[in-house]
Amino acid sequence: MSRATPRPAVERSRLRAIDLVALSTSGLRARPLRAVLSALGIAIGIAAMVAVLGISASSQAKLAQQLDALGTNLLTVEAGQDLFGAEASLPKDSEGRIGRVAGAQGAAGVGALPKIRIYRSELIPEAQSGGLAVRAADTSLADVLDLSVRSGAWLNEAMGAYPSVVLGDRTARQLGIERAGSLVWLGGQQFAVVGILAPVELAPELDTSALVGKQVALDRLDYDGAPTRMYMRANEETLAETRALLPQTLSPEQPETITVSRPSDALAAKAATDETFTGLLLGLGSLGLLVGGIGVANTMIISVIERRREIGLRRAIGARRSHIRRQFLGEALVLSALGGLGGAGIGALVTAGFARSGGLPFTLPLYVPAAAIAATLVVGAIAGISPAWRAARVPPTVALSG
Repeated sequence: MSRATPRPAVERSRLRAIDLVALSTSGLRARPLRAVLSALGIAIGIAAMVAVLGISASSQAKLAQQLDALGTNLLTVEAGQDLFGAEASLPKDSEGRIGRVAGAQGAAGVGALPKIRIYRSELIPEAQSGGLAVRAADTSLADVLDLSVRSGAWLNEAMGAYPSVVLGDRTARQLGIERAGSLVWLGGQQFAVVGILAPVELAPELDTSALVGKQVALDRLDYDGAPTRMYMRANEETLAETRALLPQTLSPEQPETITVSRPSDALAAKAATDETFTGLLLGLGSLGLLVGGIGVANTMIISVIERRREIGLRRAIGARRSHIRRQFLGEALVLSALGGLGGAGIGALVTAGFARSGGLPFTLPLYVPAAAIAATLVVGAIAGISPAWRAARVPPTVALSG
């Protein structure tokens, strides 16, 4: 009795990686317009996210540059109110007292002259002062604040004793003065404009001020010699200790009336506010990405319905369910990747354009576009799972008969 000849084993079909790439792009190449419109939804979401993060990073870099240039060791000292609500004042020798504090590197003050007004000429009505302030300034103020004069020169001891004035940036613009050498009407007399300041980042109140020398203020403008605000530079390493010593030094009897602040903290607070706004915009960009993912899922479901015959034919000639799943999942990933790459590029261009127009350093960390593209692949995978499984479950006979 002869044995039956064993039947040869049927080799199971395999899907090579190169074939998977071709299959994953075949549907997109057959319907390019649909692919572009589907990828556009993801591209818009990714572009918004990359642009928001890029603009935020550029703004942070600009702030870091400003703080490095201006310094974070500047303190301002003002007198507030005592326990009974009465206005307190700084002592006339505030500069000398501050100079004796450990860690002090320099100090200068300004004294407000609330009854003095400045006008372009004596013909301007008194009520039209424009809210500009007149202050008596120490000649050392320029060194302490590192002031930049865009026209003319800063006050020196000689000029500070005569009717001469240095205008803040906004003050000069409001008075219509473009360069030093003009005359203005200040305190009922003519003063010569000897300088115009550039904007002062850490002391913006000076931008709307007219600064005169302390001596001429004493002689002609009824200044009592007591500063209303002091600016001081302190050693970075002992800044906290110096700050704590100032109230006791300036007003031993009522230290609670002395307010010490650091202007760079205001810039940092503004940056924190910008970060909150950035988070809101980032959330809106994430919603755009979610909408794009829904669009990809919708496109893949329609693709499965339209290509039932193709699925049935591939199954009939040996393709396994896993091959069908990988094909449609690959299509979703390719579609999402195209949207991610396009969105990252658009976001980078928007960031570069914003930085250039706003004078900001272009800063876009590499992890931002990388994370954005990775996020699109995750969204694409999630959006493609259901259509891929649905395509793989279609029986070949049903697909071909449909």
